Amino acid sequence: MYNIPEGQPGYHRRRAIEYKGPVSSENVKAVFSGCADLIIRPVDVGLSRSLELSLCLLDGVSSGGDVAEEVIRPLTEQERFRGLDARQCFAELLSGGVYSSSLRECRDMDTLADCICAGYCALIFDSLAAAVCFELKSDKTRSIAEPTLEKSIKGAKDSFVEQLRVNTALVRRRLQSPRLHCIETTVGRKSLTKVALMYYEGIADPDTVALALKRLDDIDTDAVLSVGDIEKQLVDAPRSPFPQLIHTERPDRMAMYLSDGRIGLIIDSLPVALVLPVSLPEFMKVIGDSSMHPLTAQLLTVLRYLSLALTLLLPAFYVAVAMYHQEMIPTKLLMSIVEAKRDVPFSTALEIISMLAAFAMLQEAGLRLPDPVGNTVSIIGALIVGQSAVEAKLVSPITIIVVAVSGIACYTLPSQDLGSALRISRLFLLAAAIFAGLFGVALGCCLLLLHLSSIDSFGVPYTGGFSGALRPGKSKLRDPLLKTPDRRREK
Repeated sequence: MYNIPEGQPGYHRRRAIEYKGPVSSENVKAVFSGCADLIIRPVDVGLSRSLELSLCLLDGVSSGGDVAEEVIRPLTEQERFRGLDARQCFAELLSGGVYSSSLRECRDMDTLADCICAGYCALIFDSLAAAVCFELKSDKTRSIAEPTLEKSIKGAKDSFVEQLRVNTALVRRRLQSPRLHCIETTVGRKSLTKVALMYYEGIADPDTVALALKRLDDIDTDAVLSVGDIEKQLVDAPRSPFPQLIHTERPDRMAMYLSDGRIGLIIDSLPVALVLPVSLPEFMKVIGDSSMHPLTAQLLTVLRYLSLALTLLLPAFYVAVAMYHQEMIPTKLLMSIVEAKRDVPFSTALEIISMLAAFAMLQEAGLRLPDPVGNTVSIIGALIVGQSAVEAKLVSPITIIVVAVSGIACYTLPSQDLGSALRISRLFLLAAAIFAGLFGVALGCCLLLLHLSSIDSFGVPYTGGFSGALRPGKSKLRDPLLKTPDRRREK
């Protein structure tokens, strides 16, 4: 099950032996006692009644039709297996006696139980205390569809699904080279979740690959059922709200990162891949920029950075100016603000905090409800709540504008994880503005930059790469921060 030799970086230590005893059909029944989906049936080899085997599988995990066609049918053909004893039949199965392309020999109950849970069909030889397992997983899973979170305009329209082997194949379609390596390991003592680490030999830094394998090996948890279960144990600063791994559901984006010298992690049963190492500018890039005119792509990149500044600084800047530095506001604008706030009983800080909270609740409601209802609630809720609050003299119109511009600017960012981190940082800067005005905002920005500069992602500085952040077009050389052996991308 593990492709990495014991003692090498990335080899995952197995759990302690749980299922003792020889391989037999009775032990399988004992191990899977209480499992209504376990199927055990006898199979008469060659229809000669001289040798009977036990066929074991989990219904729904293994494909019943494939088992009947690729295992039972050739096993019961008289001219192929008739007259063979147990050892001869065992050797015949290992040498390709049935139609299945993938098989494993099992000599202990631990391995046999893992294979059955992974979708293998097992033929148990009670007299030999051994079994032959054939990989016949059920294909009743979600089909490949268009990406839902990362919209594609001019790029490919396929996205990752919940099957590990399908996802690795989608990447290999883009990079059809034997130098694209795929190393599989298993994480989780109870879940035994397969994780595929993919990198391009000769481009990816070998030290970074070894470090990633070692961190995967060091993960000690019961189950890996979500991206967060593995992400928080891989990153260098797990307490930081800023994302340190790229999440992507697009195989073409994954292939682009692999060709740049990065490493990809694909987790079985999850339709999302992880990319490392990364820096902050990578979260501001969109793969569709390479399909646009360079000038258009550059203008869109500048717009994203402007949106980042607006969503992070606008509420804090407005509160600081309105509370402490009114002399910075032009006279006509100041008179307009004073007129709008004349009948509002609450302070500017309380207005901003309450509207940010209302905006966050509407956003959360839109995400949790079904799509048609969620969109309606988000749009109508924002209009009604905002208009009603202004008419009731609870908040001023300029507060609604500041909060709305800050929220819309956050939606223009390509990464939702970065947007969530900026919302948290926005509250921190807002608190600094309430207590110390623009001086507090400046101090908060300095502390934020200090925090960002202290983060590393697998040896790559988190704030590195800003020199080429506003040049979305590909250069002829790869990012020097990745320490790629092959620096040149184009001649």
